[in-house]
Amino acid sequence: MFKLRAKTKRNGLSVVEADGYRHGNTHLIDLRAVSKSYATAAGDFVALRQIDLLVDRGEFVAVVGKSGSGKSTLINVITGIDRPSSGQVLIGDTAVQTLSEGQMAVWRGRHVGVIFQFFQLLPTLTILENVMLPMDFCNTYPGRERAGRAMALLEEVELTGHAHKLPSATSGGQQQRAAIARALANDPAIIVADEPTGNLDSKTADAVFQLFQRLAAEGKTILMVTHDDELAHRAGRTVTIADGLIVGDTRRETEEWLMVNG
Repeated sequence: MFKLRAKTKRNGLSVVEADGYRHGNTHLIDLRAVSKSYATAAGDFVALRQIDLLVDRGEFVAVVGKSGSGKSTLINVITGIDRPSSGQVLIGDTAVQTLSEGQMAVWRGRHVGVIFQFFQLLPTLTILENVMLPMDFCNTYPGRERAGRAMALLEEVELTGHAHKLPSATSGGQQQRAAIARALANDPAIIVADEPTGNLDSKTADAVFQLFQRLAAEGKTILMVTHDDELAHRAGRTVTIADGLIVGDTRRETEEWLMVNG
């Protein structure tokens, strides 16, 4: 039994200081016996099988596995894009699997930043307007402050000179950095990236990875699905998925991680 004590706010999530979150979890991300099945013409396909996973604040976790192994499904149940068929998904004070669709959209917008492989910027909005969009949707900052915050985020990813361009007028690397700025708009505790470097050249991919490292050092929790073994090895922790099961979970010692990442 966990005793609940006075709450504070950390990165937008309500945290019980001493003994845990409201559902008894003591980790920011706590997956308990999570399974996910999909109905297909050939019968049910089991994408996740009784997954248990704990991730703390400030961890940088690479999720790896072959195509169809379940790694993207794992990320999707954490973000609420998919609902588990069974089990619990506890994120901070929230039991994600209990939320309605409307509640899920608001919760995700406030607490999770999602970065996709193909960027998914709205083509008719400028880069600046794309970054402002999560703030507009969740009404998280006063209207008069949103443009300034968006510009500050674009400055962090070195895109202020492209703020008023449409996505089509920027490169793939610039669009991915804009997508990262958009994911940070509501100051979420968790950043989830699904193959974020898959369409980038090696130099740009390295720059994006270094940005993730900096965010983790600042206290963000980063979950990155990647097929790139070299990048995965540079993360602080690697979780390997095969046939819907976690078959490997490697944490790198701080000294080793610093030697790899300089």
